[in-house]
Amino acid sequence: MARLLLILISAFLALSACTPVAPTIGPDGKPLPRVYRISNSDTAKIQFRVLDSVNALRVAAGKNPLELDSKLTAAAATHARDMSVQNRPWHFGSDGSSPLDRVARAGYDGQMIGENISESYENESETVAAWMETPSTREVIMSSRANKMGFSWYQEPNGKIWWTMVTGS
Repeated sequence: MARLLLILISAFLALSACTPVAPTIGPDGKPLPRVYRISNSDTAKIQFRVLDSVNALRVAAGKNPLELDSKLTAAAATHARDMSVQNRPWHFGSDGSSPLDRVARAGYDGQMIGENISESYENESETVAAWMETPSTREVIMSSRANKMGFSWYQEPNGKIWWTMVTGS
């Protein structure tokens, strides 16, 4: 019996060594995206990590820090989900709404400064870093007129994330 058990264990180990390993490098030589999964319990942590990152960048540049605003965040969340429905990253809603329309619908009574959007598999830090590399999206983050920020996302089952940031005063 012991001999049979030893043979079965050896066979199992030999077969498990044959399991194919998923490639980590794509045909273009670049790393394949790894799915960054966000759980519901991560929401506040992610929003405050982004707020802290944005404020560190702003303070280093001599700008005032931003406050997280629930109405701007609601507008951002609505648009992130809507971009997923439309399957394209752009600033107009499926109903033709503009960022100004969405902010007003969310009840924000201040002035909207700008909106940043992204479709990616990247985490929130990589997304903010990408926005900082482009002058137009960097201006939304660094505007001297901004003092409020909304930030949200929608993650599809396949892992794709639709990020939205809205700034206002």
